[in-house]
Amino acid sequence: MRHFYISPLDERYRAPLLEKINNLTKPKGALGRLEEIALQVGMIQRSLTPELHKPYNIIFCADHGIVNEGISQSPKEVTWQVVYNILSGGAGVCYLSRQHGVETLLVDVGVDYEFGSIEGLIDRKIMYGTESYLEGYAMTESQFDRAIEVGVEMVERAQQEGANIVSFGEMGITNTAASALWMSILTGMDLRDCVGRGSGLNDAGLEHKYQILKRALEGYQGSSETIDHIRYFGGLEMVAALGGMLRAAELRMTILVDGFIMTACLLAARALYPLVGQYAIFGHQGDEAGHARLLNYLGAKPLLHLGMRLGEGSGAVCALPIVHSSVRMLSEMASFAGAGVTKYFDQDTDETHE
Repeated sequence: MRHFYISPLDERYRAPLLEKINNLTKPKGALGRLEEIALQVGMIQRSLTPELHKPYNIIFCADHGIVNEGISQSPKEVTWQVVYNILSGGAGVCYLSRQHGVETLLVDVGVDYEFGSIEGLIDRKIMYGTESYLEGYAMTESQFDRAIEVGVEMVERAQQEGANIVSFGEMGITNTAASALWMSILTGMDLRDCVGRGSGLNDAGLEHKYQILKRALEGYQGSSETIDHIRYFGGLEMVAALGGMLRAAELRMTILVDGFIMTACLLAARALYPLVGQYAIFGHQGDEAGHARLLNYLGAKPLLHLGMRLGEGSGAVCALPIVHSSVRMLSEMASFAGAGVTKYFDQDTDETHE
């Protein structure tokens, strides 16, 4: 795996950004989370007047060998069918992206289907789905490295097109299972607290899913290294997103994190490079069982909680306008001095903005 050089946010910008935020024409803290996000994005961009340009949502698609164990309500062919639906513009993430002006990159990194050459689909297929982690590693070291590089390549493509904010989506039946395993291993939480219903399992289906994942975890044949855990249980689309997140942070881009699966990818990225978390804004709390627990573990405060669990980056795209509002505050809102408004609180005694 390549090495990433991720810098911490530049603390020299914290005080001047806070001073600017606190002197806008409002009571201190009156814009709540918008002020926190403005501070974070300003520090990411090292600017008192940050701007968001050309947002991209990069969707990685792949299949998982574990699907044959019947742990998903949806059959495996749904992966490639949803790819076609995204290509036709009919998926949920498509209308949200059109509404909010988000560009899409759709990438086949491991779908068990032969698409051929299709306009709008980027072919970076590494294998036709991973191996079953009931038997051993889902992917080899070489396949893991190639997936990382696909993520790097796509983020670089977005940046070259002018993007400085990026979100990631996924399509891969049973990837909530891989996410639950990563979550349990990397946080130390009990596996049962991490496993959810995915695309709609009933109680019996949920118990079956848990028992299969428990068996897989108990049969783990790898080392104690984090990368071994990631490639043993992960999906190629998840590893590609992990690589994309690390490259985005390395390039000082803002990362808008989607739901449970992408939060698990951020968890894995942070386990390898802790500073990546400083570049992440969490778009929403999804309806998958483990997501709230995982967000709490990460100390994350999601912008939305709408009961969504679609994936594809849809929750992140839905949250993007809030990030836009935060950033525009710094460039479009007047200061007390500039507007000729009397400052109506005592900055020396008022609570410090966090």
